[in-house]
Amino acid sequence: MGNPHPMPGRRTPRPENALQLLTKGYGWLPDRRRAAVGRTVGARLGGLPVTAIEGPAAARFLYDEDHVRRAHAIPEPVQGTLFGKGAVHTLDGDEHRVRKSMFIALLMREDGIASLVRQATDAWDEAVDGWAGRPQIVLMDEAATVIAGAVCRWAGVPVTDDEVPGVARDLTAMVDGFATGGPRHWRARRARGRREAWLGQLVDDVRTGRTTVPAGSAVEVVAQHRDAAGEQLDPRIAAVELLNIIRPTTAVAWFLAFSGHALARWPENRKRLASGDDAFAEAWAHEVRRFYPFAPFIGGRAPREVEWDGARIPRNSMVLLDLYGQNHDAEIWGDPYAFRPERFLGRDIGEFELVPQGAGDPRTNHRCPGEQLTVALLAALATRLAQLDVAMPEQDLTIALHRIPARPASGVVLQVRSSVRQG
Repeated sequence: MGNPHPMPGRRTPRPENALQLLTKGYGWLPDRRRAAVGRTVGARLGGLPVTAIEGPAAARFLYDEDHVRRAHAIPEPVQGTLFGKGAVHTLDGDEHRVRKSMFIALLMREDGIASLVRQATDAWDEAVDGWAGRPQIVLMDEAATVIAGAVCRWAGVPVTDDEVPGVARDLTAMVDGFATGGPRHWRARRARGRREAWLGQLVDDVRTGRTTVPAGSAVEVVAQHRDAAGEQLDPRIAAVELLNIIRPTTAVAWFLAFSGHALARWPENRKRLASGDDAFAEAWAHEVRRFYPFAPFIGGRAPREVEWDGARIPRNSMVLLDLYGQNHDAEIWGDPYAFRPERFLGRDIGEFELVPQGAGDPRTNHRCPGEQLTVALLAALATRLAQLDVAMPEQDLTIALHRIPARPASGVVLQVRSSVRQG
């Protein structure tokens, strides 16, 4: 463990690693650490010095704003696709705490979580009737449509049944294109532009009384929120933050696709998951999020020169926490490349150990405030997935680690034999 303090002196040149990141994806940082025989490695991305760290103590270091800050740290291509420009993810200090309080109030209430799960499971059950009448479905696409419709209605965003598939495609495109160039990236930018304009107009309509939304809904709360300076959010920024509620919730479709993949590879889990054992379903949700690749790393900039684990971190350089590497760290998980949901039964999870959606306390730092919602939603829908009477035609279920975000190549194709769930 390092003890951060200013370290003058000469800096060792760091190699450019953009090509390695492009070709290895999630494996880039774990491979570099294996080669270096340590948890902390230096690199360079786009000419910027990078210190990549891993482990619970390193996560604590990253989430201390005295060491690492988010302002000016998120690259424009990621802001322009995934998070949105001016989003809560780009703020620090009081600005971040005040904006974050809005998300905590909306996403961490038990009654709010239960309400969204109920809407999503009802939407799933209704969709299953239609799936049974089709030759086959792509689980990832159908899950995204189910969740997008449910979260929009839960949030107070008015959508018709006909509009939901288009909304779902745009929300998933924003996630699918944030870490790449080419068509996926430009599709994500176009989707963001469409949806920011759509929700910005909704916010304006709510403020002027042209549109009425449910009291206490996400749309109303975001539309009326006042930031640290006491001002209402610009309608575009309000749209960005509404998207930061409905977009990551819809992204649970990735974890549903991974759940389908896991049921295909380890079918011995199906009966227990389908049984309605709530503790096992929650453990399943944790293990899917730990085992499968989603967010590769998170990071920020060092506001001053410090040292961590014997490595000098230059002022204004990037610090990255390797999420995928930490979720596969043998010192934490024992047999990290074995898929074992039962590892989470009866285990207290340290807030800096399991890090698929960040680390620490979401009430006080940058950890995703929607993580509890994600776990509850995934547990409920994965249980229903396991209960379905399905066949899996021959397909490509490979998961390429160089692709960020990763996904089963086929999206998990299912033939739903019956709309009756098999308990």
